[in-house]
Amino acid sequence: MSANFTSDNQSPVAAQIMEAILRANSGKAASYGADEITRRLQDKFSEVFETGVRVFPVATGTAANALALAMLTPPWGTIFCHEEAHITSDECGAPEFFTSGAKLKPLPGAHGRLTPQILSDCLRDIQPGDQHQTQPAVLSLTQATEAGTVYAPQAIAELSAIARAHRLYVHMDGARFANAVASLNCVPADLTWRAGVDALSFGATKNGALAAEAVVFFRPELAENFLYRRKRAGHLVSKMRYISAQLEAYLEKGLWLELAANANRQARRLAEGLKTISGVEILHPVEANEIFARISADAIFALRERGFGFHVWGRQEEGIIRLVSAFDTTPGEADLFTAALRECAGTV
Repeated sequence: MSANFTSDNQSPVAAQIMEAILRANSGKAASYGADEITRRLQDKFSEVFETGVRVFPVATGTAANALALAMLTPPWGTIFCHEEAHITSDECGAPEFFTSGAKLKPLPGAHGRLTPQILSDCLRDIQPGDQHQTQPAVLSLTQATEAGTVYAPQAIAELSAIARAHRLYVHMDGARFANAVASLNCVPADLTWRAGVDALSFGATKNGALAAEAVVFFRPELAENFLYRRKRAGHLVSKMRYISAQLEAYLEKGLWLELAANANRQARRLAEGLKTISGVEILHPVEANEIFARISADAIFALRERGFGFHVWGRQEEGIIRLVSAFDTTPGEADLFTAALRECAGTV
């Protein structure tokens, strides 16, 4: 028996969400988002975020990010993000394509996070109004980060204040937003509009949905004409009720936070176990559901021989692995991996 920690995308659909899809699969309903389920999402999201929002369901996180950014920047704009952000490293140029050519400016930062100093230093060297240069337009933050860490509300507020002083909009890539909210034990509003975020790519697929994401605008005027942009990009799903049913069930009675809390809990359990093994190094604070660890290349080979699933980060000889827990990960799976690594580390 083995366990798979390759990605939370590999998990099945949560039972409550699958049941919601089946309930939606009854009779006929208006198409292209005119159905009652999709209509209810506006109120549901507004309730969750404690403010009036505009919500647009889409099928993928890449679409959510690229289309949100396209609403916030002109083609000659610059989007500032962390150098490991998904928008710059894993979306095949989609943000550049859908913004019609905006430039991504990757910035460094320990443990996947930008700091006020890093952002301020970068913006200080830019001269707005120079027709030979792209113009500052957007700050994009990833929550939880690609390193498995999170931004606290105060950190977001500080970065947003700097962005606002330079007339930048603030976008948040929330593919694992639920994990961040559950980790920080705060309300969603504190991590978004109260801290200065203008638009959020709200993820559900990694946390139990089948295929459901949403673009959430906290300033309604920024959503003007988004429906045309979504259609043009091929993300106006004709049978939208099936995507909306997932999002509605996801938010119902705090299911999204319940699922994320388990993923976070099992990541912490796994990390604590790994820390007891000689030669294993945890590379980033484990604050959500991702763990980055350095082990020997021989241990990597031995674990794979035993059927364990995980992602090798970079070249195998560097020994860095990424482990991702999910909403359905069990304590037994975490303990099983720890025991196997302890055995492998002791025999190589």
